[in-house]
Amino acid sequence: MVFPGMGPTRFPDVGRFLVTNPAARRLVAIADARLGYSLIDRFSEAEGDYSEYAQVGFLVSCLALAQWARDELGVQADVCAGPSFGGKPLTAFVGALPADEAIWLTARLARCMAEFFATEHRDVVTVSVVRTPAERLGEVLTDLGARGEWYDISCYLDDDFAMVSLRERAVERFEAGVRRAGGLPLYAMRPPMHSAAFGALRRKAEDEVLGDLPFADPRTAVVADQDGSVVRTGEGIRAMLLDGFDHPMRWPAVLATLRRLSVGTVCVAGPDSLFGRVPATTRNFQVLAVNPRLALLPRRRSAVAG
Repeated sequence: MVFPGMGPTRFPDVGRFLVTNPAARRLVAIADARLGYSLIDRFSEAEGDYSEYAQVGFLVSCLALAQWARDELGVQADVCAGPSFGGKPLTAFVGALPADEAIWLTARLARCMAEFFATEHRDVVTVSVVRTPAERLGEVLTDLGARGEWYDISCYLDDDFAMVSLRERAVERFEAGVRRAGGLPLYAMRPPMHSAAFGALRRKAEDEVLGDLPFADPRTAVVADQDGSVVRTGEGIRAMLLDGFDHPMRWPAVLATLRRLSVGTVCVAGPDSLFGRVPATTRNFQVLAVNPRLALLPRRRSAVAG
C-alpha cells in the first residue's frame, strides 16, 4: 500500500467522495470531533492548495480509499510506504497512531509549518523539473552555486525527475538552465519541503507536535521514504516523520526496497498524479490507482437468487 505525496488539492477534487463514501464520512465525523470544527465547511471555503483543511481532507481521502480498496477490491497490504505527505495517513493505516491522533497530527503540523514559514525562509520555493537526468541537473546546479546561489535537492522521483529548493530570485535562471539542458521545469511549490536548511522546523515540530505522541509499532513493515530502510517500530515511525523535514525524499530507494521484498503490485490509495505514474514505478510494478473517481464509479453487484 502506497499513500501518495500531496499535490495541489481543492475541495472539488475530493469533496464528493468525502460526503458520499461511508468510510470517508466516518472519518470526517472523527475529524470534526477531534479538531472542533466542520472539516467539510472549512475545506469547502478554504483558499490555497495546501491549507490545514486541505491537508486533513487529503489524509481522510487516503485512509478512506485504502479501506475501500480492502473492502471492494480485496487489497491486502504486506508492506506500506508513504512518500512525503503520505507518511501521515500511513501512521493510521499501520496502527502507529489512532485515526483521530493522525488527523490531529496532520492539522497541527500544517499550523506548525505555516507559522515557521511565515517568518523563516520566506523566499524559498521548491521547483519540480522533468526530463533532466542527474548529470545535466548537476551542471545546472553547479552553475547556480558558482553564482553564489543556495540550492538543495529535496526530492528524487525518477532518473530524470527531481524537485529542487532554492530562493525565488534564482528560479528564473534555474529554469532557463533546465530548458537549455533539454529539461522541463513544471511548477514552484510553497511552502518548500525536505531540505537540510529546515532543521529549525524539525525541532519545532518535535517540540510542539511529535515529541509527546506515543507511536505504536506498525502492524506491517514500513519503507522509509528518505533511504528505503524498513521500519518496524513506533520510534522508527516518529524518526521517519521528523526526517521528512530536513532529509530529501528518495522515491527510487523506496521502489528498490519494494522490489527486494518481492512486491509485484502497488496500490496507490489517494489522489495521485505522480508516484503511481512515474516510469520508475510503472516499469517495475503493476499499479492499482485507487482514487476518488474510481471509488465513485457504480460497481456491479452479484446477482442473488431469490
